[in-house]
Amino acid sequence: MDHFQAVVVDYLRADRAVFVNTECCIQLNTGANPDTSGPHWYCDALAINLREKSVSLCEVTYSQSLDSLFRRLIGWGENWPALRKALVRDCNVPSDWLVQPWVFIPSGLHPPLNTKLAKLPSIATGKSEMPVPKVTHLEEVVPWKYRSWNRIAEAQASGA
Repeated sequence: MDHFQAVVVDYLRADRAVFVNTECCIQLNTGANPDTSGPHWYCDALAINLREKSVSLCEVTYSQSLDSLFRRLIGWGENWPALRKALVRDCNVPSDWLVQPWVFIPSGLHPPLNTKLAKLPSIATGKSEMPVPKVTHLEEVVPWKYRSWNRIAEAQASGA
């Protein structure tokens, strides 16, 4: 886990209704070894929000190109129904809960992110059930921007 992944995980955990599984393996096919069983991803953080009955597939990057993030989003978008089934099967996520990608990027990368999202095949063509990723700027998750012991006020302000 790189430094900023840890900062994001601390941010997520500051909401007492959120439980986080770091480097969570999402494996489409059942099997003992994900490296030999087919498509799989190690998600930076799987954040389960009990208050909202939702699951966020959190990815953290400060790469200027955003290339690896987009390869990940394309893969998820192309396999969204199977990915959802894998979360139900392996993580016991209720099948009726919202599942959404959540990306954490520097604020300066938001315009290029929007450009790339518009070109993301699964989103641009509507051929995927994957929701548009939620975006949070890394500058907003630094510890002095929120209460480290409880982000409930933030959740209430957003209408959750």
